[in-house]
Amino acid sequence: MSNYHFNAIEAKWQKYWAEHKTFHAENNSEKPKYYVLDMFPYPSGAGLHVGHPLGYIASDIYARYKRHQGFNVLHPQGYDSFGLPAEQYAIQTDQHPRKTTEENIARYREQLDKIGFSFDWSREVRTSDPDYYKWTQWIFMQLFESWYDKASDKARPIEELRAIFSEKGSGEVQAACDTGVRSFTAEEWKSFSEATQQKELLKYRLTYLAETEVNWCPELGTVLANDEIVNGVSERGGYPVVRKRMKQWSMRITAYAQRLLDGLESIDWPQPLKDSQTNWIGRSKGATVTFRVKDHNESIEVFTTRPDTIYGVSFMTLAPEHELVPKITTEDQKQAVQDYIEATSKRSERERMADVKTITGVFTGAYAEHPFSGEAIPVWIGDYVLAGYGTGAVMSVPCGDQRDYDFAKHFAIPIPNIFKDVDISEEAYSDKEHTIITNSDFLDGLSYAEATQRVIEALEKKGAGEGKINYRLRDAVFSRQRYWGEPFPVYYKDGLPQLIEEKHLPLTLPEVEKYLPTEDGEPPLGRAEVWAWDENAGAVVSNDRIDHKTVFPLELNTMPGWAGSSCYMFRYMDPENNHVLVSQQAMEYWENVDLYVGGSEHATGHLLYSRFWVKFLYDRGVLPVAEPFKKLINQGMILGESAFVYRIEGKNTFISKGKYSGEEIQPIHADVSFVNLQNELDIESFKAWRPEFADAIFITEEDGSFKVAREVEKMSKSKYNVVNPDDICSQYGADTLRMYEMFLGPLEQAKPWNTAGITGVHGFLKKLWKLYHSSSNDTFFVSEEQATKENLKTLHKTIKKVREDIENFSFNTSVSTFMIAVNELTAQKCTSREILEPLLILISPYAPHIAEELWEKLGHSKSISTASFPKFEPSHLVESTKEYPISFNGKMRFTLELPLDLSKDAIEAAVMSHERTAHYLEGRSPKKVIIVPGKIVNIVG
Repeated sequence: MSNYHFNAIEAKWQKYWAEHKTFHAENNSEKPKYYVLDMFPYPSGAGLHVGHPLGYIASDIYARYKRHQGFNVLHPQGYDSFGLPAEQYAIQTDQHPRKTTEENIARYREQLDKIGFSFDWSREVRTSDPDYYKWTQWIFMQLFESWYDKASDKARPIEELRAIFSEKGSGEVQAACDTGVRSFTAEEWKSFSEATQQKELLKYRLTYLAETEVNWCPELGTVLANDEIVNGVSERGGYPVVRKRMKQWSMRITAYAQRLLDGLESIDWPQPLKDSQTNWIGRSKGATVTFRVKDHNESIEVFTTRPDTIYGVSFMTLAPEHELVPKITTEDQKQAVQDYIEATSKRSERERMADVKTITGVFTGAYAEHPFSGEAIPVWIGDYVLAGYGTGAVMSVPCGDQRDYDFAKHFAIPIPNIFKDVDISEEAYSDKEHTIITNSDFLDGLSYAEATQRVIEALEKKGAGEGKINYRLRDAVFSRQRYWGEPFPVYYKDGLPQLIEEKHLPLTLPEVEKYLPTEDGEPPLGRAEVWAWDENAGAVVSNDRIDHKTVFPLELNTMPGWAGSSCYMFRYMDPENNHVLVSQQAMEYWENVDLYVGGSEHATGHLLYSRFWVKFLYDRGVLPVAEPFKKLINQGMILGESAFVYRIEGKNTFISKGKYSGEEIQPIHADVSFVNLQNELDIESFKAWRPEFADAIFITEEDGSFKVAREVEKMSKSKYNVVNPDDICSQYGADTLRMYEMFLGPLEQAKPWNTAGITGVHGFLKKLWKLYHSSSNDTFFVSEEQATKENLKTLHKTIKKVREDIENFSFNTSVSTFMIAVNELTAQKCTSREILEPLLILISPYAPHIAEELWEKLGHSKSISTASFPKFEPSHLVESTKEYPISFNGKMRFTLELPLDLSKDAIEAAVMSHERTAHYLEGRSPKKVIIVPGKIVNIVG
């Protein structure tokens, strides 16, 4: 038989696709569009392991399927190529991060091409390419030049706000803005200096400078997002992280909180992912309450979802970072408060939120005044209150909140009972939402709902608060103290930020001698010698020319990693356009992403920020859609099967798993490349792996082999369980890899990789190949003879199942269906083109290389990707005959296949004339013949 030379076949078709631009998508097409996108990869130095392509394979199957259905499919790929890992490597090796990033990209491209993806590489984007990040800078500028009008519920140009201030002052403006903005008339606004006006406008802009609490990592010299911190240390390097206040660029995402919630109703995303965003945004209804601080001209504002419990307040708790803490702390409490603040700064927000058991706090010595009773309420600080959530202060009601109760009990603070017939105890604590209020003056005897309304009315009348909807979502810090990121198109004049003109974009990264922060703590761009802006020349010039008249210092921070990934899906539509982010024609055709595939870990980062930016650009008329992704699929994780060798405690002696009999042992990860499919360790390779193992003793099995233990874990370099897809492609082929990854289990679930199981899928592909070749003379052979009924039944049940599976993203069951189909057709000795040609189209999204090769052998000159998906004909699955069980006195004796359209008389005649009927009747005449058409025949003797 002509052998299945998969390596040669796959190289041939990968070259063909590249040369013929087979998967190039047109922006002008009469075909309907379909846009399939993967979350683009960060190109790390480690390259891809077999877990990475899982989502790419799934999206590629779907993209190929939609092409077969007649769609013009956009399926691009690129690289999220800014980031901290490249910068850290640059610091360690003194290489420019651009160099290592480009090397890593070349490696990724080589690996991706080997797997046979149908990407339109002509549209590739890289976030670190100035031609790309020009548009990230441009979007930042649009945000800077916009404000959010609550009255129209959309973003508007900042110049329109200027005009409102000039005509009417600030009195009628309803804006998402900083707290404590001043009120002024039109005349007062006009009297302000330009600098004062700019300072006021900065409080309204959608991207703005502000003092914020951040996660500062001294070792990395940068601010970290919450998701970059694990157990209080940086995910990258494991360095300590502290909380500190810094002037940062922030994005006013909170302006879009309700629209981000509402938009979830219009998109087809997994419910757990929607729930993550809903919880992260955290909408809650309640009231703001203002407590005056005794003996100070200060007040504490809190937000509470339970205003009905206001008479249960027995203390107040401020976040340690709250701005009032140093102002109201008494002299005798200053040292204790200062020590507590310093200790708290070493704990991340995530750690503080998660730690519900540890109770810590310090009394400030100050008291607040109850807005109704006038009672003095002690003011404490505690790290369970966060400065960035709500107002950074809570009115603590220990009889209505478990954490407040624990705090009060720990510090012996009185716990008043305001709920009728409820004992105050840890055991009795429960949700008292529907309990009658008592011991609460004018609220006595009221239910939760009645008391809530009464309190809000009383607060508003007294000027001590109001009803309010609050969100847990906070504005996004947008500054990073790093080198390898998008520079801000900002310079500073008299300390105020100014935008460089749009025509001068992109503002590209300068060269620096080191990629570390400066000795006095400035970001790495502080080391650049040519990093000043000449207003007159519209160019970057040497720092020594800064005169604060025409030449000014540029921003030293860079943008965070999520900046480049928040709008890349639209740049793919028109990546060569130097004039606009994306042309109107391209936008109107492609609209947004029809199918997005990626990990659920991005739920509250990339996916939330991307939705925010798209809604903003929609408001400003840049984009025609308000959501970036119509449908989203989360792929699960492929887990690694780690290998462990057992080392006897205190000795350099290793014992084979089969010889282990209870000794004290230390399991040590072994590189899986040293272990064969029988779980036998290559001892010599293991000894050469590390110097300390070179002289080790190995207690082996009776046959001399050394067996390892296996355990399923996350696939990672640190566990030495990474499987390189290049090795799988080389040994078994990319088509085998693609089908096996789909065969492992449902797309959205985690599943373990087992290289031993791949041979079954490879065997199937060889069997498929054999189906198209003559067994007599080892040559390609497909006949023109008419397909049999059985052939057509096999084909059409396969068409039906595969189409349903792809549309439901049940790719694993499709692979099983293919295996059944090939087995049946082989048993039927099918050689008919009528069957084997459409079968290839069905398989081609999964195994495109072998499908292309056999398609060409069938005489086609164009790629199989241009062929139409086979149509399912239900008639081929409708049974025309029935195999009747023939029973005698209720006992089935034989079966008889008869046409389904026979009448009862015809069925009886056929049965009675059969020789086996005569045998069982033994010459007797039946008393009765019972016939149920299409089911049974029973002869009663």
